[in-house]
Parts: sequence; structure tokens; C-alpha cells
Amino acid sequence: MQTFYWKLQKSSDNQEINTRAARLIKQGEVVAFPTETVYGLGADGLNPTAVAKIFAAKGRPNDNPLILHIARQEDILPLTTGLNANARKLMEKFWPGPLTLIVEKAAVVPDAVSAGLPTVAVRFPSNKLAQDFIKACGCPIAAPSANISGRPSPTNAQDVLEDMQGKVAAVLDGGSCGIGLESTVVDTTSPVPTICRPGGVTYEMLTEALGAVEIDPALQGDKNFKPKAPGMKYRHYAPKEPVYLLEGEAVGLLPQLTARALAAGLKVGVLCGAELAQKIPAHDKLLLSSWGDSLERLAGDLFYLLRDFDRTRPDVILAAGVSEEGLGLAIMNRLRKAAGYQIVTLENGALHLKNDKHLPEFMIQ
Repeated sequence: MQTFYWKLQKSSDNQEINTRAARLIKQGEVVAFPTETVYGLGADGLNPTAVAKIFAAKGRPNDNPLILHIARQEDILPLTTGLNANARKLMEKFWPGPLTLIVEKAAVVPDAVSAGLPTVAVRFPSNKLAQDFIKACGCPIAAPSANISGRPSPTNAQDVLEDMQGKVAAVLDGGSCGIGLESTVVDTTSPVPTICRPGGVTYEMLTEALGAVEIDPALQGDKNFKPKAPGMKYRHYAPKEPVYLLEGEAVGLLPQLTARALAAGLKVGVLCGAELAQKIPAHDKLLLSSWGDSLERLAGDLFYLLRDFDRTRPDVILAAGVSEEGLGLAIMNRLRKAAGYQIVTLENGALHLKNDKHLPEFMIQ
């Protein structure tokens, strides 16, 4: 398949490009487009045949639901049987923006979008380029992140092309995404609104708006459930190389563990903040990625840094965990999934590995 590439201009209306892209959508094709979070892989969300092409392009399991993207707040109304007070309050407070709402779905929404669930996830992005594209299409756009399933999500068009060249009809290049993490997903149909995926709209922001908000226990890595929102069930955001995530007191051992891995002859990728990075000596087999001291910067760069490890190909990647306050909850969710929940902790003076039987040899004291 030929993949068209069109560069969008933020200073113009891009009418001609959007008309071409919308024509492809109406023909049942898939078009990648930018949002403020990550790039999406879009198709007509009311056309099951078109939606199936998203799953095929990504290699995505079909029990993983999709998000419907809309261009106006009122466009959610035909997609649901009704909105409760919590949903309306969140729409008023955070739309347009990086917040996806799970609501009761209307009959018009195909099972292919909702993975057979009685609910549907809907988002109104704040990115104007995304809004203009969706308006031109004249339908809700079903769109997961525009990457091969399991890989880090793309935050620029070149990373989309790396995964999707020849698999989709077109890629719209709107530059780098601002937030860099997928949207927060909140189930508004539960008795207490529940965060199914943390993102740029934080737990603290949600509790300030609503009062009581719960965090879905499935975010801790239990695989024996049917996902209510995208990205809950499967290993996700993962480089090809094994990732070990250090949490708690184990984070302080990152320089020591890096030195051990290098001494064992391994090529080591390290992802950490500036303070820890300064404690790691230079080495010809060290691939050091530092995000400085800002969680906002880490969120914006995280997927690019993870994808960059696929280009430099270390033998192992060591990542430093961060506090789960504010944006840290979403960052840790992505890092845990990237590591396949291979989480290293320090307990009673010894390192332990969650969800695995054996520590790597260089971690054994």
C-alpha cells in the first residue's frame, strides 16, 4: 500500500490536505494524525470494516477497545445512551483536552470499537489540527496510538512512518506532540468515577473536580481481566530490549547496578533524572538518557527515549522510577508496562524482582 505523507501547517487551515485525508477516511481507509498527546491511527469509528484495518495495521488484539475522537463536545451525544452528572462535570472542566470518558454506548457504536463492552471511550482533543481533521471527516474517528502494538507510542510523524509506512493510507505530520503521554481514561459509569489509565489530567486534578475518584486495581498488572480502556491488558510501550524498572530504595542503587552490568560486558541503556545521571561515569558501552529534573519534560520525551533505545540496541535497559504524585502516576504506569512489570525493589537489604523468578546475574549480590 502507498502511504501518503502530508505536512500540516499550524498557521493555515490545511483545507486541501484535510479534504484528501477525509476522502480516504470515507473510503474506509486508515489515516495517522497528530493530537496533543500522541499520534493517533484513525478510521471511521462507525464503520466496522474500517476499524478492523486499525487492528490489522497495529497487530492489536481485538479485545482491546478503541477511543472515539470527536471535534465538538456535543458530538458525544449520539454515541451514548446518556451522560450522568460526573461525565458532564468532567466534560465541562477538561474538554477539549487529554481526558477520555467511558460512557454507556449507543447502538450506533460498533462492537469492533468497544470490544463487545456496553460502554465506549470518547475524547475531544484540544489539538486544533486534530479538530480540523475530524471535522473534515464528518464522523467520530476511532484511534489508538499510531504504533505497532506493544511498541512505544509515537510523538512525531517520523516515528509513525517507521512503524506504519505501507500499512496505512496516509500520515498527517503536525510536528511534535506537546504532552507526550496518552490521555487519562476515566470510567464515569462506575458508582465512583474510576481512573483506568492515568495521563495528563492527574488524579489530583480529578479529585479536585469530583471529590471521590478511584484508581482501577488492574493498573497493578493483573492480566486476568477484560480491559475497559485501551492499553490496560497487554505489555505496552516496550522497547525490544529487556527493561528493569527500579522503584523505592532500589532507585539509589542505579549507578552501582549500571557499573556491574558494564563490568559484565553488557551494553547498558539507562533512563534517569539529572541527579542520578551525574553519578554514572562515562563508558563506551553506556547509553545514558536523562530527562533533567522536570516530570513534564520526562512525559514529553518518554516515548521518544524508549524508541531511541531500539535504534541504539543496548543489551539491557535500567530505568529509575519516580514519585507517583501528579504526572508521576501516568509516567510510572507507562514505565511499568514498558518493563513488563519487571520491577526491582530493595527489601531487607536484598534486591527482589516482581513478576519474575530470577534477577539478572549482575543484580545478584
